[in-house]
Amino acid sequence: MGDNGFAFGEHGLIDKRTFYEESVKVPLLVHCPELFSGGQTMNKMVQNIDIAPTLLESAGLEKPANMPGRSFLPLLKGDSTSWRDKIFYEYFWEYDFPMTPTTYGVRTDKYKYIHYMGIWDTNELYDLEKDPNETTNLIAWPEYTETVKKLAGYLFDWLQQTGGMQIPLKRTIKHPSGDYRHPNNY
Repeated sequence: MGDNGFAFGEHGLIDKRTFYEESVKVPLLVHCPELFSGGQTMNKMVQNIDIAPTLLESAGLEKPANMPGRSFLPLLKGDSTSWRDKIFYEYFWEYDFPMTPTTYGVRTDKYKYIHYMGIWDTNELYDLEKDPNETTNLIAWPEYTETVKKLAGYLFDWLQQTGGMQIPLKRTIKHPSGDYRHPNNY
């Protein structure tokens, strides 16, 4: 497993603290012929929080109840198992990197919604199937209003469940008109 990716000019950035694909993806290679056959590419949303549970299961141990993440060993073995259909992202502003604001996001196989708090006040929505390089921000396109509401709802619900709303973060979306609205009133 490597470090996270790094933007070298993509999106006009040189950094790794963003929720764009080139920054957020982490290379991961797994080799363990005793447990599964190799030579496969998996496109499931596995996260770094899944590494420890996977290693524990591989060693025949149970993960502690309070440990986040899931073992992806069943995916490696080719077992049919339900897997997550979305991942969440949060990055908190750092004094040493003032150009990158606090950022929250949610990604599904099809869409990515990015919510900023700080110097960047335009949130972002990308259709990852049609636009895998994230070049066209769909946040203000009227035909994606329901998608924005749904993804923002997932994000704010997750933040509420995990204690992420205490910083404080208002449950609003910047509407294309310029005003801020609750996701249900977008």
